[in-house]
Amino acid sequence: MVLDFRELFPIQKPIIGMIHLAGSNQEEKITRALQELAIYQQEGVNGAIIENYHGTFQDVYETLRQSAVAHLTITRGVNLLNHWRYSSFNCASDFGARFVQFDSVQTADLGNVEFYEQQRRRHSNIQVLGGIRFKYKRETGNPLEVDLAEGVSRCEAIVTTGDGTGVETPIDKLRMFKKYLVNFPLIVGAGVTAQNAYEQLRVADGAIVGSYFKPDGDTQEPVDRKRVRDFMDVVRQARS
Repeated sequence: MVLDFRELFPIQKPIIGMIHLAGSNQEEKITRALQELAIYQQEGVNGAIIENYHGTFQDVYETLRQSAVAHLTITRGVNLLNHWRYSSFNCASDFGARFVQFDSVQTADLGNVEFYEQQRRRHSNIQVLGGIRFKYKRETGNPLEVDLAEGVSRCEAIVTTGDGTGVETPIDKLRMFKKYLVNFPLIVGAGVTAQNAYEQLRVADGAIVGSYFKPDGDTQEPVDRKRVRDFMDVVRQARS
């Protein structure tokens, strides 16, 4: 089964918001996550990734379960960090999420490539956003075209970043990636703001936005609706 990222997000330059699962306990984490999903949906954000950035596997699982029956139409995805990552396929499948994110789909970071490919075949309706030369991941030493070819074979869209969370992704890096990827979807995964979104989306095919939607870029804070609204105003200009 061949999946198409453009069927997952049939709008030009989709924006995917992060759900960091911040809060002092599970009830607060889930309540806030549902509120943030609603804000994203109401302000025109196209998708959301539920991630155990400040939470646990159980927090992600319960957020997916409750969001599945919350009458939300936003396209949901899952990113389980570290040793939980392969469980993201099952979580997505169990609760109607349509994609998963892996911060890296390069051989050294996957750990068990064969198992990863088995999971992809088993969950053939779940799309993968796969990181290449992603923040905090070591360089492979391969030429860029080799890294990108590996990524293209393992996901439906490639995600790349700059050096860290909230750090702008260099525009020259995006241009170089796009030179090799051509029509294959490229997602900028960090550091997109209302100030640089127009330029970044002239190159990239979409963006994942997390800390920018929080006051002072603090991932522990709730999503700020005005920041989301102002950001999406710029995105609409870029789309046109």
